[in-house]
Amino acid sequence: MNTSQVSIKKGWLSTAHHIPSPNLNKRPGNEISLLVIHNISLPPGEFGGPWINALFTNQLDAQAHPRFADLADLRVSSHLLIRRSGEVIQYVPFHLRAWHAGQSTFQARTNCNDFAIGIELEGTDTAPYANIQYQNLGDITRTLMAEYPKITQARITGHEHIAPGRKTDPGPAFSWNRYFSHLT
Repeated sequence: MNTSQVSIKKGWLSTAHHIPSPNLNKRPGNEISLLVIHNISLPPGEFGGPWINALFTNQLDAQAHPRFADLADLRVSSHLLIRRSGEVIQYVPFHLRAWHAGQSTFQARTNCNDFAIGIELEGTDTAPYANIQYQNLGDITRTLMAEYPKITQARITGHEHIAPGRKTDPGPAFSWNRYFSHLT
């Protein structure tokens, strides 16, 4: 994937596999000015499988794994997921509010979901991310920055930074320098 191949039409990324989530609503206003990077693995520390899609579409079977019991009633989503294979899945159109950040604050402004796009990387805080994830994240970020010019490099952050003490992702395994090198 490279930026010349990536476009956004009606809020959907052209190169993504679309799996619509019911966990969304309208933004209070149209401002999109923040990009939040997350990580996710289900079960924790395991990659692949249907569980992330199931979580974001309210179909997670609480009986499928002991760690799922606490997640089965959650209503969460993200705009995008970039799997370790590089596959990109989109759950929520960018102009709508995905439910990814929870209680959060960026530069004294609360409720980051109101003005942020959330991208999940399939991973953990401690496992190195795949090369293709950095490449695709960079390509997608450049496309988002062109479409939503209020998103600048200074307005790209991690979940850990907007919800300190509550969240730790994308964690120390994520190289911000490596990611930002893909933006130039």
